[in-house]
Amino acid sequence: MDVFEALLTRRSIRKFEDKPVSDEDLKDILEASMMAPSAGNAQPWQFVVVTDKDKLEGCAKINTYAQMAPKAPVSVLVCGDLSLEKYAGYWVQDCSAAIQNMLLAARGKGLGSVWTGIYPLEDRVEGFTKLFHLPEKVIPLGLIVMGYPAQSPSSKSRFKEERIHHNAW
Repeated sequence: MDVFEALLTRRSIRKFEDKPVSDEDLKDILEASMMAPSAGNAQPWQFVVVTDKDKLEGCAKINTYAQMAPKAPVSVLVCGDLSLEKYAGYWVQDCSAAIQNMLLAARGKGLGSVWTGIYPLEDRVEGFTKLFHLPEKVIPLGLIVMGYPAQSPSSKSRFKEERIHHNAW
């Protein structure tokens, strides 16, 4: 799939087929995720691949917007590792770029995905930290739920000329 097709047709998918994602596809998606830009090339991300149904049920209990997680074959918990940062505070941007790469790579592989937010909501951060036994300097940013889509949401342009400003507001 061409990159523009992936960009223009990616949508949040919340219903998945009962079909596993191959280890090879998952590795390719994670590799694409790790190609994201980061401040000072610090690459302060850590990934927890989740296939355990009990853990996925736990995710749904912590984050009401992750109710689809137990019905998907895999989720990836994307975390910022503060011990890897070169520039304090940029981990959120760095890991967000990694997540966007992940969403697009999943789309390119014919998979559907949805980004469910965790950080900066304290209760979610605490819940995911406990559920996955994260070290003190590792902060969960988002849970990416993915699998083969069992829905086909429509794609229409979101381009808004009025939101573009040249050289000044």
